[in-house]
Amino acid sequence: AVDIIKDLAHRGLLFKKEKYEHSYPHCWRCKTPLIYYARDSWYIRMSDSSVKEKMISENEKINWEPAHIREGRFGEWLREVKDWAISRERYWGTPLPVWEKEGGERTVIGSVEELRKYTKKSGNKYFVMRHGEAEHNIKGMASADPNEPVHLTEKGRKQTTAQAKKLRAEKIDLIIASPFVRTRETAEIVRTGLGLSEDKMIFDERLREMDIGKYNHGTWAEYHKDFPKTAENFFRAPEGGESYDTVKGWMMDFIHDLEIKFQNKNILIVTHGGPAWLLEAGSHGYTAEQSLEMIRDKKSFQYLQNAEAKEVFYAPFPHDEHWELDLHRPYIDQVRLEDEHGRPMTRVKEVMDVWLDSGAMPFAEDHYPFENKKWIDGAGYPADFISEAIDQTRGWFYTLHAVGALMGRGRAYKNVICLGHLLDKDGKKMSKSLGNVVDPWEMIEKYGVDTLRLWMYSVNQPGESKNFDEKTVAELHNKVFNLLYNVLAFYELYPIAEQARYGAGRDFPKPKNVLDKWILARLSELIISSEKNMDAYKLLEPVRAIRDFIDDLSTWYLRRSRERIKGGDKDARATLHFALETLAKIMAPFAPFAAEDLWQKLKNSKDEESVHLSAWPRAGKMDSKIISDMNSARNIVSLGLKARQKAGIPVRQPLGKIFTSPLSLGREYQAIIKEELNVKEIVENNTDKNDVILDTNITPDLREEGVYRELIRAVQDLRKAAGLVPKDRVILELHSAGPEEEALVAKFKREFMKAVGAAELRLASNDGTLLKIGEMEFTVKVKKQ
Repeated sequence: AVDIIKDLAHRGLLFKKEKYEHSYPHCWRCKTPLIYYARDSWYIRMSDSSVKEKMISENEKINWEPAHIREGRFGEWLREVKDWAISRERYWGTPLPVWEKEGGERTVIGSVEELRKYTKKSGNKYFVMRHGEAEHNIKGMASADPNEPVHLTEKGRKQTTAQAKKLRAEKIDLIIASPFVRTRETAEIVRTGLGLSEDKMIFDERLREMDIGKYNHGTWAEYHKDFPKTAENFFRAPEGGESYDTVKGWMMDFIHDLEIKFQNKNILIVTHGGPAWLLEAGSHGYTAEQSLEMIRDKKSFQYLQNAEAKEVFYAPFPHDEHWELDLHRPYIDQVRLEDEHGRPMTRVKEVMDVWLDSGAMPFAEDHYPFENKKWIDGAGYPADFISEAIDQTRGWFYTLHAVGALMGRGRAYKNVICLGHLLDKDGKKMSKSLGNVVDPWEMIEKYGVDTLRLWMYSVNQPGESKNFDEKTVAELHNKVFNLLYNVLAFYELYPIAEQARYGAGRDFPKPKNVLDKWILARLSELIISSEKNMDAYKLLEPVRAIRDFIDDLSTWYLRRSRERIKGGDKDARATLHFALETLAKIMAPFAPFAAEDLWQKLKNSKDEESVHLSAWPRAGKMDSKIISDMNSARNIVSLGLKARQKAGIPVRQPLGKIFTSPLSLGREYQAIIKEELNVKEIVENNTDKNDVILDTNITPDLREEGVYRELIRAVQDLRKAAGLVPKDRVILELHSAGPEEEALVAKFKREFMKAVGAAELRLASNDGTLLKIGEMEFTVKVKKQ
């Protein structure tokens, strides 16, 4: 540009010059400028009407969550589908399996067997033979010293002679043997039996016995005890010895050299048992695990017996440094291919788009159609469920769907949860450069993985973006896990014997108390709603329902049942245990670690070892009337508490009566309302249904009872400050300021001692805490018994 400006100025043709900044593409990773070129590429014609219509119709069968994605983002993409550029010009990747001949004719190769078919071959046939029985074989000894005079036994010579007769039909041209004494003797017997001249026998060091180091001259049993045949030990060598992988490398180098050196020969390889096995494994390109599986599977492979021979099929194949089959670059391009007429074939330079790999996953992961064909053609396809972020509507969701259509198999998944992106608290994309990235490990350490998991589920619908604000995480942690573990801690103070629990945690109990009935009805409601929503792949609703249930369990059921449980009410204790154990099952898919912890602390001897091995709970009777009536009672309590707050009268101060609209609630609900609002009577009249009116006339008796309740609260606070737990019994020293206080204590003495856990009450002067309650004063000292 500078040279152009100079030229125009020199010729007097420059009208104006100025700087102009414009956007320019840069690499998102290294931030360097990019230059775009038009390049040739390989395409799949997705716009073909039959393919396009198939994808659209199959999409209608998929259950999308959120549902609008089906016709919205994903549906629009399918309706406007473009042809798919499936090739890339990169070094690494799945090579495009297209080979070209001179003149442009192309061949697409679809399997390893087909690749071997076109591989340029020597025309050699290979037979591998193990030496005949030798002296060390009888004793089970290991001998890896080539100079050790271990000879064939008489039986071994006979075995070898018999095998030589069988080999005459193979028209052996050449014998190549290990230089060990026993293999030399074996090869010589075979050479003589086949009538071959001495120059037709060669010895190669690479065919020797595997050296097992310090185990040489010991037994093979001793070696295998310390080196069992595992994939790890395949690469591990004993001290002073060699690994299976090393021996396999020698054997494969050896046979590869034969391919280059000889043409159209029938070659007999005389070696030892281990090297013979590894030669065959290597010829298949097997991994360590596949090589070991050969000798485990007695039906498909038999370890060579002494003097036994078999043909080994070898053709050059793409492999890595361990001679394991590897179809990627550069290995694939190191193998020479030719057609039926000997004309060379060259692979095209491109590799496949990685998204084509991802789309082929349902078939490729099971090596379809070469293996597991019945599975994929049956229940193995389509998948029941898949979940990824919303950007995969044009990524993995699409490529899976596209490959399914191209394969004539339709949709690749039945249900999909499409997730929104995680943003910072202000709704901005997280970025290191912006400094707004949240360290997940720090949050996990602070709140636990289950809290973060539940936050993801409950903050909004799955498909919506989620603004990560730590305050909301802390709030969820408090509302779910803190409440839940407080309930558990209380239960552990007053557990119930296993034999007294309901139905070993399976059958719904049938208690008599309305609070027990209510929490069990809520539990059934939770089971039914969670199951329904999870079957529909909805996560928000069940998690919020779990949160609400825990709130009900803690702030209503346990608070209202606390004294019953303390007092040993078996129904209350058993109900609480049953609710917690069942809740662990419901929480297991959403908060697996907390659910497991809960389960381990609650399980019966007949329960499964883990909550994740237990069955989904069966719901009991969901009594909607109990739930409705309890909601009505709680609503009246809420209105009454607001009225108390407005009047400035604390709940501990008893009142004579409240006025409500007519109630259709039984006596047990009215008793709960009276206890919660601390009133003696409920009067039903024509009061507005959304209002509760208090009788604020506080009689001397009511005021006296209010002071008594405040005294209990104050003493409980002293117990807590002293670090005492509910089961601790105390000696209570109490000094009253006057006769009015003494009369109060005398009136409520028995109830007072029980409420504060006092084993003894001493009415005496003390150096304790001064308590001022209304116009009364007490000095109180609490000591553990």
